[in-house]
Amino acid sequence: MKKFPLFVVLAAFFLLNTSYSRGQSMPERQVGFNSEWKFYLGDAPDAPQKDFNDSGWRAVQLPHDWSIALPFDSTSPTGTGGGALRGGLGWYRKIFSVPAASRGKQVFIDFDGVYCNSEVFINGHSLGLRPNGFISFQYDLTPYLNYGKAVNVIAVKVDNSQQPNSRWYSGSGIYRNVWLETLNPVHIDHWGVSVTTPVVDEQSARVVLTAKAANSGDETTNITVKTTVYDEMRKALRSVTTIIRAGGKAVASTQQEFTIALPRLWSVDHPYLYNAVTQLFVGTKLADEYSTRFGIRYFDFDAATGFSLNGKRMKIIGVCDHHDLGCLGAAVNRRALERQLEILKRMGCNGIRTSHNPPAPELLELCDRMGFIVMDEAFDMWKKPKNKFDYHLNWDAWHRRDMEDQVLRDRNHPSVFIWSIGNEIPEQWSGKDGMDTSGSVIARELAAIVRSLDSSRPITAALNDPRPANAIYKSGVLDLVGFNYHHQDYQSFPVKFPGQKFIATETVSALMTRGHYDMPSDSIRRWPERWDKPFDKGNPDLTCSAYDNCSAPWGSTHEETLKELMKYDLASGMFIWTGFDYLGEPTPYPWPARSSYFGIVDLAGFPKDVYYLYQSLFTAKPVLYIFPHWNWSAGETVDVWGYYNQADEVELFLNGQSLGKRNKDNDAMHVMWRVKFAPGTLKAVSRKNGKTVLEKVIQTAGLPSGIQLTADRNHIHPDGTDLSFVSVKIIDGAGNLVPYAADEVTFSVKGKGFIAGTDNGNPTSMESFQSLSRKAFNGLCLAVIQSNGLAGDIVVSASAPGLKPAVLTITAR
Repeated sequence: MKKFPLFVVLAAFFLLNTSYSRGQSMPERQVGFNSEWKFYLGDAPDAPQKDFNDSGWRAVQLPHDWSIALPFDSTSPTGTGGGALRGGLGWYRKIFSVPAASRGKQVFIDFDGVYCNSEVFINGHSLGLRPNGFISFQYDLTPYLNYGKAVNVIAVKVDNSQQPNSRWYSGSGIYRNVWLETLNPVHIDHWGVSVTTPVVDEQSARVVLTAKAANSGDETTNITVKTTVYDEMRKALRSVTTIIRAGGKAVASTQQEFTIALPRLWSVDHPYLYNAVTQLFVGTKLADEYSTRFGIRYFDFDAATGFSLNGKRMKIIGVCDHHDLGCLGAAVNRRALERQLEILKRMGCNGIRTSHNPPAPELLELCDRMGFIVMDEAFDMWKKPKNKFDYHLNWDAWHRRDMEDQVLRDRNHPSVFIWSIGNEIPEQWSGKDGMDTSGSVIARELAAIVRSLDSSRPITAALNDPRPANAIYKSGVLDLVGFNYHHQDYQSFPVKFPGQKFIATETVSALMTRGHYDMPSDSIRRWPERWDKPFDKGNPDLTCSAYDNCSAPWGSTHEETLKELMKYDLASGMFIWTGFDYLGEPTPYPWPARSSYFGIVDLAGFPKDVYYLYQSLFTAKPVLYIFPHWNWSAGETVDVWGYYNQADEVELFLNGQSLGKRNKDNDAMHVMWRVKFAPGTLKAVSRKNGKTVLEKVIQTAGLPSGIQLTADRNHIHPDGTDLSFVSVKIIDGAGNLVPYAADEVTFSVKGKGFIAGTDNGNPTSMESFQSLSRKAFNGLCLAVIQSNGLAGDIVVSASAPGLKPAVLTITAR
């Protein structure tokens, strides 16, 4: 048994019996480092030097994506797969000072993500390179800093010039947040706290916390580690104190255990979070304090019954999403992410797959708080390439470090349920004549890395060749067998993969343009060509019908996959391709299409019609939704679809005359009427046991008359980052949306904000996202308003020739 000096034992006793007050905590250990940067697009090899003249560079606030401000370009080497927006090489510089009081402390800089091939310099010294554009990383600035009045220069080179290097829009630059950490010589190591809940039931939970304390001093030090668990009301529940010895320039760890009686369990409906506050003391002096949010939950994937959370069976109804935020590009913004999740939550979505890379930390924090089940994905390729200049070039040197850093960073998030080690990896076909080759070898290596750092979650890989002969499957390391598409094979899964657990890692790939409808609607069309081949067999305006009847050749309609998913208990859930349209991959069309058609929600955040299918199936709210719009040519045959729930039938009326009642027979998920168009009023009534549940009315719209502005939030924070998304409708004199309107709307802003971007959801629009004007697309467009950091009113005006203008006030306070 290790013995400690008496003064150490007395100090620990004192700490254990002293109540912890949040008001007595240390200053914040991590502060934002996003302001007062300068940026230059081009090469500047002397930029790391302190006397370099950057007076001609542009002032920017991080996070920053330089590509989103560039023009769409048919000759861009990124191709339309990369959004037809150029990459290039750029430099960032920031001059800053470090107070004299920080001398003797450890100062680190943390980058949440830089795309890509970054090199960081401090006062002319290179701190290192990081090729992976999606990974978070940290550098120690301490040996090179000046203190007091002497300034420091940090410079960051970002090289996104080798193209193509991504199959979707990547963005370019320091596109995630940057932080500065100032710590005492004794401190919690980087990502040095791990929390697990190995034993959980309704009565109690065992919480295990492992903390790593770093000692940057030269002498061996006795460190008292005290952790207190708080509930959401900041009430202290349990406290444990341990003592460790850390050698000079060394890291020591300790494990602490807590029992929480009657725990509040984290779930998708009630995402309850606890907070573990870990304090390090040297003697009686507080050296560091580190907070870890965590959730208590238990879950299971079963080969026969699928997924259960806290003992209750449920389906994961998730979506895949790329990381761009529409007109804001790749530059991460917490409110923009939150808005996306709010839209998905209202749809009935409960899961997110981070396709196909480590996500921004803010996304996982929001999923923790809002209740989403996350598949945290690492790689889109391993050693074999998908693009000429993609991550395969850096695989040998970096994959282990990148995999470790992803797990270390993300392992405490209760929203993370699944680790995915790869998406549609070419090595899955590397087996020959039944022999394991690189696919199995690499899969085993990656799984071993993950399990060495976190064994509390299952591992999967997204297989688009879901056969038992698949080399990745044959590795034997997948806890969950992941299918991309192949919904027709769900039934045979228990025969082909006996005893295995199943997750649909990627599904659907349906194609839709919001607000566009081709007749008839009751025949399913598979587009015969891929996006990377010439395609001239579709609509000349590059639209896809918004009825759920078009898909990519490898995919299905939403209803086709949903029927299979709901039919088999073994199917634990699915992740739909995709939740939102995204920049790049404009399947099925080539240029001038520049963004995808896959989303349930368009690029601007406007739901497509199929959104209400999911809402009718997976939410508790009563739903009745009919489409399309009611502006057609006289006598034209129009297919009217309806999604509904909590009712036995729906009756449709045209100008007061019944067109008949419909109900969803067998496994049908919508009802349909084939109607000869006549202008006027289309009305649907849903009924349960003969009583009306809901009514839905669509009017024939007249000529465009005015503009209607609606903000998703009329009050925002004056912090310089908060956003209000202002939806714009072109309306007729009666206030009806004009479904064909394409009026060009010009925006202006006065007061304490500015326009961060505009959009309309049209995959073929070549207007700059930075433009202060935007054509409506099928009657809608969007302006994103951002706080400028000052409190006060933000007055948004919108005008268009021949239309009544509109004004909206947003308050930043």
